[in-house]
Amino acid sequence: MNTFDPNIYLQTISIVGLGGTGAQIARSVARMVYDMKAARLHTPQIVLIDPDRVEQKNVGRQLYVEADVGQPKAHVLMRRFNMALGLDILAIDQPVKAEAHFERWGNLIVGAVDNHLARRELANVHGAVWIDSGNHFNAGQVVIGNTGDPETAMRGIDGQNGRYTYLPHAGLLFPSLLEPDPEAKPQAEPGRSCADLVAAREQDLLTNDWMAVTAAQYVYRLLHRQPITSFVSYVNADGMNVRSVLICRDELLAYLPQPVAA
Repeated sequence: MNTFDPNIYLQTISIVGLGGTGAQIARSVARMVYDMKAARLHTPQIVLIDPDRVEQKNVGRQLYVEADVGQPKAHVLMRRFNMALGLDILAIDQPVKAEAHFERWGNLIVGAVDNHLARRELANVHGAVWIDSGNHFNAGQVVIGNTGDPETAMRGIDGQNGRYTYLPHAGLLFPSLLEPDPEAKPQAEPGRSCADLVAAREQDLLTNDWMAVTAAQYVYRLLHRQPITSFVSYVNADGMNVRSVLICRDELLAYLPQPVAA
């Protein structure tokens, strides 16, 4: 069976977007790092990135309580996990920027953002493994990859002895994620967040939890050097299932954009 082996020495895990999905991913990653430290294993630095502050609508629907309202989400979770688990998590309460917020090498980025501008920044981080999650009412997808260059992805389309050093990331597989939503409201009337949708009963309350567990499982496998055999996982909370697409030439070709004939 083919596996993804990016051959990267992880120095930093950055979780970008700390809403319904991202906060739960952060919780899982903090637990993983705590467990690794207890086992005296190498542990990467955790960085939490989100410019938003906790709002009343986030309480109960995300990983926040009444006392958190008005505080930066990144700082709330940083303090909570550091105090509970004795970690040294860092927080950035600014919009994510590729050049400012990531070292040159050794990055694992877990994106749980809801806008194309943030995803464009994540797509521009070179040399990183990017796990991206995105969902709607009761379903979504989690993608793992480390290149947005079509030529690099095609050169590695067959792997080598069952090992794939490069996989196309979310921006290459789903280019629409990097573009404005054609159905979004004008800037004066911004689109609603996941919390708004949950409050309006337009998103399943547990969809974010399903997404977070799936994304966290990819993180766990990377951290523990366990085989990663899929490059995209589709989550369906309504059907209570996760369907993962295996890494192989035919499946990757079906997703990659095809060159335009001259």
